[in-house]
Amino acid sequence: MLNTFSVLSPHLKFKYKFVTIDNLAFKFHYRATFIILLVCTLLVTSRQYIGEHIRCITGGSIPEHVINTFCFFTTTFTVIRHYNETLLHDGLLPHPGVGPMYTEDPVKHHAYYQWVPFILFLQALTFYGPHLLWRMSEGGRLKNLVDGLHMAHLSKHYEAKTNLSFGPKCTLLSQDTVDAKLRTVKREFSNHLLVHRNWATRYIFYEVLNVLNCILQIVFTNQFLGGNFRNLGPQFIEDDFSGTMDVLDTVFPKVTKCHFYKYGPSGSIQKHDALCIMALNVINEKIFTFLWFWYVVLFCVSVLALLWRILTLTLHNRSFKFTAAILSFASPGRLNPQDVEIITRRLKFNEWLFLYYLAKNMDGHLFRKVLRDITDELRHPKETEYDDRSDIDTVDGNHDDDSDMVKLRYEAEQKKA
Repeated sequence: MLNTFSVLSPHLKFKYKFVTIDNLAFKFHYRATFIILLVCTLLVTSRQYIGEHIRCITGGSIPEHVINTFCFFTTTFTVIRHYNETLLHDGLLPHPGVGPMYTEDPVKHHAYYQWVPFILFLQALTFYGPHLLWRMSEGGRLKNLVDGLHMAHLSKHYEAKTNLSFGPKCTLLSQDTVDAKLRTVKREFSNHLLVHRNWATRYIFYEVLNVLNCILQIVFTNQFLGGNFRNLGPQFIEDDFSGTMDVLDTVFPKVTKCHFYKYGPSGSIQKHDALCIMALNVINEKIFTFLWFWYVVLFCVSVLALLWRILTLTLHNRSFKFTAAILSFASPGRLNPQDVEIITRRLKFNEWLFLYYLAKNMDGHLFRKVLRDITDELRHPKETEYDDRSDIDTVDGNHDDDSDMVKLRYEAEQKKA
C-alpha cells in the first residue's frame, strides 16, 4: 500500500514556504483538493485493495475472463422496477435492481465506472490549474524581492561582509546586503505603482476562476452520475441504512445484469444473461459521497474568500483601522499610525494588496522600515527621487528610469490635488 501512494509523496510533504503569493482559499483548491482527487484516482485503479473490478457469472459455457472483460467495457444495467425495498425484504428479489425482466421493462444502464479514474484525474488538474496560471502570471516577483530576508533578524549579529550559505535554500545575508535588498524592495514597490497596475486584477480574476471551477466540477459530476450527485449528500444523511436497500444502492449498484450474445452450434444467436459483481462501486460510493461534502466545504470557503475580497476593495481606502488591522495581522508589530494613514489615503487597491503581500512575506521590523520609506516617498516624492537613483547604483550598478516613474507619479498626484 505504501508503494502505491509513494508517487504522491512529493505532494504530501508539508513544506514551509518562505514566500506566499495567495490565500488559504487558494490552498484549499490546489493543495487539499488536488491531493484528495489524486488519492481517489489511485484507489479506483488499485486492484489489490478491492480485487477485480467486476466479476460476472453466467449459466453458459462462456469463459469467465471473456464475460468479465465484455461486461466491463460495455454497459451493465439494472431493472428500474426491481428497486423495490418491500420485495427485497420479502425475499422475492435477490438484489436491488436485479430480477426477471421483460422486453418492455425500462432499464438503467451503468457505464460511468469505466471513466471514474480519468474523470477524477482530470478534475485534479482543473483544481491545480488556476494556481499554476497565477504563479506564471505573478512571475516570481514577490519571491525575488523577499528572497533571503526571512533570516534577516540574524544579520545584525553577523558582522562579515559576505553572505553565509547553509544549504541550497538557506542563506544568511550580511547587513549590507539586507540594507541593499530593502532599498530594492522599496524601489520595486515604486515601480509597481506605475508599471504593474493589473497585478491585483489578475489575482482577483484567478480567485473568481476558483469559484467558477468549483461550480463547474459540481455540475459536471452531477451530469456524470446521471443527475444523482446533486442530492447525494442530503439523501445520505437522511438514510438510516437499516433496510435492505439504501440510496447508494440506486446510484452505485453492487450487482448488475449484463447480456452477452454469441452464435450457437446451429448458427443461431444465443443470449446469455449474466450477473456481475461490481466491486469497484464499493469504492466509488465512498469517494463520491465524500466529494459531495468536500465540494460543499470548498464552495463555501471560496465564496467567503470572494466576499472578503469585496470587503477589502470597499474598506482599503476608507477605514484607517481596517488597514492597520490587516497590515498588523500580516506582519505582527506596532505600526506608525501616520504611515498607516498615508497608506489608507494614497494607495489604490492594486498597490494596497501588493503591500499586504510584502508585509505577509517579510519580518515585522523589516517591513516597518520599508513602510516608512514608502510613506516618506508618498509624502515627499521630489526629495526621494535622487535617493532612489543612488540606491539603484548601489544595488544594480547602473541607472534606469525609476526616478522618472516617481516623478511622473508625483505630477499625476499634483494634477489630482
